[in-house]
Amino acid sequence: MLSALIWIPFIAAVLIGFGPRSLDSRQYRSISTIVSSILLVLTIAIAVQFDPSQPGMQFTEFVPWVDWLGLNYQLGLDGLSLPLLFLNSLLTVIAIASSSPTLDRPRFYYALILLLNVGVTGAFLAQDLLLFFLFYELEIIPLYFLIAIWGGQRRGYAATKFLIYTAVSGILILIAFLGVVWVAGTESFDYEQLRSAAIPLKTQLPLLIVLLIGFGIKVPFFPFHTWLPDAHVEASTPVSMLLAGVLLKLGTYGLLRFGIGLFLEAWAYLAPWLAIWAAVSALYGASCAIAQQDMKKVVAYSSIAHMAFVLLAAAATTRLSLLAAVCQMVSHGLISALLFFLVGIVYKKAKTRDVNQLRGLLNPERGLPWIGSLMILGAMASAGIPGMVGFIAEFLIFRSSFPLFPIPTLLCMVGTGLTAVYFLLMINKVFFGRLSDAVTDLPPVRWGDRIPAIVLSLFIIVLGIVPNWMSRWSEPQIASLVTDYGRPHVSVNERVSMTRD
Repeated sequence: MLSALIWIPFIAAVLIGFGPRSLDSRQYRSISTIVSSILLVLTIAIAVQFDPSQPGMQFTEFVPWVDWLGLNYQLGLDGLSLPLLFLNSLLTVIAIASSSPTLDRPRFYYALILLLNVGVTGAFLAQDLLLFFLFYELEIIPLYFLIAIWGGQRRGYAATKFLIYTAVSGILILIAFLGVVWVAGTESFDYEQLRSAAIPLKTQLPLLIVLLIGFGIKVPFFPFHTWLPDAHVEASTPVSMLLAGVLLKLGTYGLLRFGIGLFLEAWAYLAPWLAIWAAVSALYGASCAIAQQDMKKVVAYSSIAHMAFVLLAAAATTRLSLLAAVCQMVSHGLISALLFFLVGIVYKKAKTRDVNQLRGLLNPERGLPWIGSLMILGAMASAGIPGMVGFIAEFLIFRSSFPLFPIPTLLCMVGTGLTAVYFLLMINKVFFGRLSDAVTDLPPVRWGDRIPAIVLSLFIIVLGIVPNWMSRWSEPQIASLVTDYGRPHVSVNERVSMTRD
């Protein structure tokens, strides 16, 4: 079943890419929507059969591939990857369905979207380090072309910058993986086998630092963030939704899966510095968001700030904090996708994203009242208003991290407060007041533009009211991840003391 999630979109991408020219863009969009919907249904079917009470991998698949290289086709699913897998399938459907029905080169476009899904899905399911790296690198190719071909005026610059940063990220991750295999003395890249290897702390530290920089570029954390705002501004709306909603999660997923999973002692040793790094990234992202005049840049810098909360939770490395990290990844994926979608609708109707040119879009007769209302909902969710998924995720992070890292946690809480500031500034300028003369006679927002936003909003509200639907999948796996092979679970401070002794 896991292979089906990889090979169905891959085969569909090949067939669409070489499909007949007689089909128009709408027909290719319909075909791609059907394929992505099948993947979503299959993901739901897997979730129904998934046993959340059992830690460890389920639905495992193993096929020997390149013996002399130690590479095996090895897949597995657990409570850490299942929520992200569902998020990927859901956002792929929404991104395809919300794509323009008249875009150029539709065969290539939809084939790239499906290939992007293949790379992300494979990375979440791979249980072989080298296989993970291959899927991790695979998603770079379609995303580069999606930005370079269908992006804005500076799309070439943004796509090249993304390619360089992500390529460096991949190189660093590969170096860390090769170092782990070499030090462990194993003949394969099997994840579970490498987890059980005894690696000295002095060796773990440099390998973990390399891995942190590699995945830190992908997330991205300060100061490796500069590629992200450019990529978001130049990318089309569906691509921005996938980039913020799913692709950034490859970085945080890699930190949880490989950073903690392979280097638990070194992670505990560096935990205080990681918490400080998280606080700096959160405050920097929030401060930059306040200064932006482009609506898309506001949301982009907001992503940098909120992804830093995942690092804070990961630094604490307790069961509650790591569960909170997973919840924050899902929460950020839904909220950021909604916000980027709504900003895209504003740009589509008003032909600008400049907050100084927009005003009064909440006007019920001549403005965009639906979009404005949903934008307020998305801003409230991002600011952590109770009753929405953003609140429960951030509350769990701060609750679990404060006893261990009080000052970095308080600084991150300041970052959450700044979220309300920059979104209120943007919403007040864009949606309230008298309708700007420059954006009168706006085209109506049709249901095709409303439905994706409504679906995302429902997930944000429902998971905020019933957070157990989101957290129950990950609890047993989190307990297994932070348990040091049969030793009872201990806090970060205790592990740091043990490591130093």
